[in-house]
Amino acid sequence: MLDRHDIVFGTDGWRAVIGEGFTLDNLERVALATAAWVRETYGVEHPVVLGHDSRFGGRMFTAHVARVLASEGIPVVVGRGITATPVVSWAVQDRGASAGIVITASHNPPQYSGFKIKGHFGGSALPSMVADVQRRIGPWEERTFDVPAGGIQEADLTAGYYEHVRARIDVDAIRQAGIRIVHDAMHGAGMGMYTALLGKKHVIDVRSDVNPSFGGIAPEPIERNLASLPETVREHGCDAAIANDGDADRIGMFDEKGHYVDSHRILALLVSYLAEDRGLKGTVVKTCSTTDMLDVMARELDLPLVTTPIGFKYIGEKILEGDVLVGGEESGGMAVKGHIPERDGIFIGLLVLEMMARRGKPLSRLVEELYLRFGPHAYARTDAHTTPARKEALLEQLRTGGGLSEVAGQKVTSVSDLDGYKHRTAWGWLLIRPSGTEPVLRIYAEARTEEEARAMVADATRQAGV
Repeated sequence: MLDRHDIVFGTDGWRAVIGEGFTLDNLERVALATAAWVRETYGVEHPVVLGHDSRFGGRMFTAHVARVLASEGIPVVVGRGITATPVVSWAVQDRGASAGIVITASHNPPQYSGFKIKGHFGGSALPSMVADVQRRIGPWEERTFDVPAGGIQEADLTAGYYEHVRARIDVDAIRQAGIRIVHDAMHGAGMGMYTALLGKKHVIDVRSDVNPSFGGIAPEPIERNLASLPETVREHGCDAAIANDGDADRIGMFDEKGHYVDSHRILALLVSYLAEDRGLKGTVVKTCSTTDMLDVMARELDLPLVTTPIGFKYIGEKILEGDVLVGGEESGGMAVKGHIPERDGIFIGLLVLEMMARRGKPLSRLVEELYLRFGPHAYARTDAHTTPARKEALLEQLRTGGGLSEVAGQKVTSVSDLDGYKHRTAWGWLLIRPSGTEPVLRIYAEARTEEEARAMVADATRQAGV
């Protein structure tokens, strides 16, 4: 049996391998700790909203958490069927709930499940909230859970979410423009959601059936996991492809030519569209591994910009603190003004489609215009596996030596240690950041061309000896 110190909440919840760390007994302990936090912080007048993704045992695990909470006097609303994480977050806000819980491991491999906590504001629980729950986790004790009559209710949360989206996205404009997309749900919780919103005529669904093995890959919408999408787009003459992760809070896209549109470009498109077409203002919030194109845009559009450490929890805090227009990170999680303070891969995809419809331009052209107006920004990244000893030795070398002095023949002009070590050169930057859980160094770079960015990553990898 794991003790409480082995049940550790990471940047976005507790995750563990099903049948090993993620067992009914351990889930029960986490649920009891969450119930104690809710009861003592908010009382029992407001419900807790529950949902689960398409992973193995999701319904069973959710039902057990519901019983634990209800037996502690907390009213529970459970989403009917598979429910995407953004839907749960929206429902928390809509129903005035004290919290939300999603049984999901997001983009982790299929053998994992997890427990995400949502705050009463409809976004990821703040670090202080998660710490409060974790400190309450006690040892497992055999007990019975008596559920009062009416203590657990089931509701179609997704239907209400669709109404919310239709009130904020011009779905008719997307349809009237004749836009047709491929939606790759990656066997995750977003399956069928674009079809429900746009209609079958406008959506080709792929990997939209329940498959708890996710076809043998982690359901993460990055280019290497989406190899068949470019050909599908071209074969069917579609205007774009959208992929979502296992719980549908992240996004990846391809344009009509089958070219990958990464999160950096999507974020830049969102800033341009919301500020210039919708006339909205607010702060642009990005993590330190995200493109400098946003800095250039913020200056030109007269928008404040804030850079945070890596992790959406830091962006979420900024959204709650002030007036944020767009917040996002390199890994595909994004939030926008006028919606929930939370990542939502479904809403973000629709917003880009609305931009295409209203501007009357294909996605490839919209991306090209970003480069023409705000300059070239090419990105590269690698995850370099090493030994724990070598990883720590390199970090110590960077700490004491003030970082690298040169990268790919370019002199380093400054080094920031906001999160890892970010080296700036005359025409780009390179970030070396350790994984918090693995003997891995994450190396990111941005430059004028893909060749330059890849050269920076390769040279940093060589200098690191990994």
